[in-house]
Amino acid sequence: MNKKPILGVIGGSGLYNFPALESVETVYPDTPFGQPSAPITLGELHGKPVAFLARHGIGHTLSPSEVNYRANIYALKMIGVDKVVSISACGSLREDYAPGHIVIPDQLFDFTHSRERSFFGSGVVVHVSAADPFCPDLSTLLYQTVSQSGTTAHKGGGMITIEGPRFSTKAESNLYRAWGFSLIGMTTSPEAFLAREAEMCYTVMAHVTDYDVWHVTEENVSVDLVVKTLQKNTEVAQKSILTLVDNLPEQVHCSCNRALENAIITSREAISDSAKNRLSLLLDKYLK
Repeated sequence: MNKKPILGVIGGSGLYNFPALESVETVYPDTPFGQPSAPITLGELHGKPVAFLARHGIGHTLSPSEVNYRANIYALKMIGVDKVVSISACGSLREDYAPGHIVIPDQLFDFTHSRERSFFGSGVVVHVSAADPFCPDLSTLLYQTVSQSGTTAHKGGGMITIEGPRFSTKAESNLYRAWGFSLIGMTTSPEAFLAREAEMCYTVMAHVTDYDVWHVTEENVSVDLVVKTLQKNTEVAQKSILTLVDNLPEQVHCSCNRALENAIITSREAISDSAKNRLSLLLDKYLK
């Protein structure tokens, strides 16, 4: 399939096993940052080209800290993806965002500590704007789509990304609530920020699987609880992605595709040839 995908989806392998996906093939791009978590699945939904990437690898072999986020985003960029929907399991830090609900967050707090957060450095200094870390246009379209699925959907709320792979203590969970966050997860950072550096529209379909460990009358988060809720929501996610693809405009009116326009502070003549080659996909249009 030589067509440019109109949408990239990052999530679990269960999302890709639905009958509507046709003309399926796989590619495994080799990026300057290593190989992505898994081969990228290419296919068509209602005749429109899409790309899927299993964030944690085939069979879920990579912990959140082991995911090569840079290679994943760069690989999608290499095959022409400029809009990304992330499917993520998360815990709720507020009563009204209940397990089984889907949330499209609008803010993000990076509380990780051992991940590569940028494509840049090593001779190229870039300060990208991340005040609003999710694409507002794509987020609105996704929320409208999920709202039509019959599931309870919410738009807005801050998500905190913790390092993992363990779940929170009660002290930590209650602190995050006191800070005012709505959701807790392990993968949205640095994925969202790398997508911004790659000038891609990025949004999250956050599936609430649990109340973390703060809720005194609900079951504490566990792998079994997360998996059961995700399995129930797989059909909703598939239906929403299919509808989004049907309704996705050729262009959105955000500024995501110009994120580097005023972000490169290194003098152009000071950027080495090796750095230009390594980052050509991201920098070429600003170095001509």
